[in-house]
Amino acid sequence: MSYETDIDVIELTQTLMRCPSVTPKDAGALDVLQEALEEIGFKCSRLTFSDTDTPDVDNLYARYGTEGPNFCFAGHTDVVPPGDVDQWSVDPFAPEIRDGMLYGRGAADMKAAVACFAASAQRLIKSRGGNLNGSISLLITGDEEGPAINGTRKVLEWMQEQGEVIDHCLVGEPTNPNKMGEMVKIGRRGSFTGFLTVEGIQGHVAYPHLADNPVPHLVAMLSALDEMPLDDGSENFQPSNLEFTTVDVGNPATNVIPKKAKATFNIRFNTHHTLDGLEEKIRNVLEGVAAKRGTKYQLKALKNSEPFLTPEGEFSDLVAGSIERHLGQRPDLSTTGGTSDARYIKNYCPVVEFGLVGQTMHKIDECVAVKDIESLADIYTSILDGYFTS
Repeated sequence: MSYETDIDVIELTQTLMRCPSVTPKDAGALDVLQEALEEIGFKCSRLTFSDTDTPDVDNLYARYGTEGPNFCFAGHTDVVPPGDVDQWSVDPFAPEIRDGMLYGRGAADMKAAVACFAASAQRLIKSRGGNLNGSISLLITGDEEGPAINGTRKVLEWMQEQGEVIDHCLVGEPTNPNKMGEMVKIGRRGSFTGFLTVEGIQGHVAYPHLADNPVPHLVAMLSALDEMPLDDGSENFQPSNLEFTTVDVGNPATNVIPKKAKATFNIRFNTHHTLDGLEEKIRNVLEGVAAKRGTKYQLKALKNSEPFLTPEGEFSDLVAGSIERHLGQRPDLSTTGGTSDARYIKNYCPVVEFGLVGQTMHKIDECVAVKDIESLADIYTSILDGYFTS
């Protein structure tokens, strides 16, 4: 192992960003990380998983030490596509620093945080002479921005088969809305997606009695779903919400009643509901409309994730306290935002999320402040130090 040269967290971030690892391609990103971790003394396992309908995905599980407790950093090296490259002020995969900001795809979400994982681990291992009285691990996937089928979930299943136990986990997703230190995520709402299709009978618009137009039936169903009561939120969660994401008929003719009409909707929901409970509620609403209008429908339910909450306690206090010491601000403990791979990890151990400012993630000219990356590495180091001291 090497303690001679400290990991330069900015340099490692830029090296990772130069790998065009758009999901599901790794493009060498995990090779870069593995090399840095093996230099410190981590034992690395590369795990490639496949599925019938999805591409192969490369993942990495790395661990320093063999004893418990095992503190795990979790995240991903895959990124979303850059979009219209001509609109970027830099090459999205040739990161540049301008006016104290690091520009390029993956800066915020979340290659800088991955680099901070490695840098903070090296700092603690070096300060303790290699003796932690426990273990540090990294669970890094290449499938967070994609279907999330061959990534974190399957790595966790592999770990369980191998007898690998993690005691606490910190996910490095960008959690701060505007500035560093604002927010730690201690839970997430669940996600339910519905694909609704209403069948009709195609015909000529001048002879509607010979056809059955599915569009009014679909509109009535969407109206009923829109008026369906959910909840007013709770102490830890904002109210659940249902949003329609697309309505499709695909009919180019102006004189033809279409055969079918489709719509897709998504519900982000709190702990007042479960996936199964929501599906039953939705089907009851649709059945009522279908019976009243004498029509038929199909609903395909995609049950993405259940909501979860890591109760406030020693772990969240450790993370929040480390942030406050470095930044002078006590972060809010929040459950807002979308989903992350924490939804899988919560089945194995307590998990919280803290990373960089997320204002530009997935956008053209994604960027983060260099000083924020350096602060994040310091905060992660402080969290590790507190964890292995207590």
